[in-house]
Amino acid sequence: MRALLLAAIALVAAGGLAGCEGGEHSDLRAELDQMTRGLPRRVAPLPQVKPYQPVPYEAFDLPDPFGPDKILLAQKGAPGATGDNKLKPDLTRPKEPLEAYPLESVKMVGTLTREKRNYALIKADTGLYRVRVGNYVGQNFGVITNISESEVTLRELVQDSAGDWTERESSLLLQEAGVSTEAK
Repeated sequence: MRALLLAAIALVAAGGLAGCEGGEHSDLRAELDQMTRGLPRRVAPLPQVKPYQPVPYEAFDLPDPFGPDKILLAQKGAPGATGDNKLKPDLTRPKEPLEAYPLESVKMVGTLTREKRNYALIKADTGLYRVRVGNYVGQNFGVITNISESEVTLRELVQDSAGDWTERESSLLLQEAGVSTEAK
C-alpha cells in the first residue's frame, strides 16, 4: 500500500516537475528518485475468481430446530420428553420486589439475626432489602432455601428447550465483609 502511494506521488511529482524550467527543483527530483528506487513498476494482476457452485438444500422435510413445532413434538411424548413434569411456578402469586432484578445484579451485603431467625441483607439497585427463607429473588422464580453467614442459597425454576420446568441451585455470596449484625 505504501509502495503504491509513493509511486503515485512520484508520478504526480514527475509530471509537475517536468513542466518546471532548469535545475530549480533538481534536489526534489533527486530525493524523489531515491525514494522510489526499488519500487515495483508493475502491479501484480488480481487472482482469478472461481465461479459460484450452488449447493442444493435437501432438509425441507426435517423439523425446524428453532421453531415452536420442535417444542410441541417434545411435549407430545417424543423420545426423550418427560411430559409429566410437575414442577411449575405459581404465576398467580403476587411478585416480590426483588423479583424485578436479575440474580446477577443483586448482592448479599450482610446478615441479621432477630428473634432466633436469620435474615439476609440484599442490595439491589439503590435499595437495601431484608429477606428470609421463603422469599423470592431474581427473575427465574428463585426461592430462598437457606441463609448462612456467608451466602444465601436459592432454588430457581427454569424452562428447558423442551418446555419442561427444571430446578437449578444458585447462591449469592457475601460481597462486603464485616457487615453482619445481630439484633435481639
